[in-house]
Amino acid sequence: MSMNKPPRVWVSNDKPKAGDILRVRAQMEHVMETGLRVDPATGKTRPRHIVNHFEAKLGDRRVFIWTPGTSVAQNPYIEFTFKARHSGELTMLWKDDQGATLTASKTITVA
Repeated sequence: MSMNKPPRVWVSNDKPKAGDILRVRAQMEHVMETGLRVDPATGKTRPRHIVNHFEAKLGDRRVFIWTPGTSVAQNPYIEFTFKARHSGELTMLWKDDQGATLTASKTITVA
């Protein structure tokens, strides 16, 4: 997982009214190696290295969970929506199958 660059995150409205639907778009850099390709230089199968878990929480409440599979492209992009019910820190967490994690957050203030 690339730890050099933070994920790119966009939220449709960081100061919504209660009940508004928020759209979140996030993309992070990751090789997403499936474990099915052969390295032409060595003739050996490249080991699997994918993001296998994503979750988003507003405060301590989960608003979205995703378990990607091996067919997800390099540098995974995710988009999800949720209803604004209360203010808090929207925290996103990515985990890969080698144990690396990456987080990003945005403050949401419900008017």
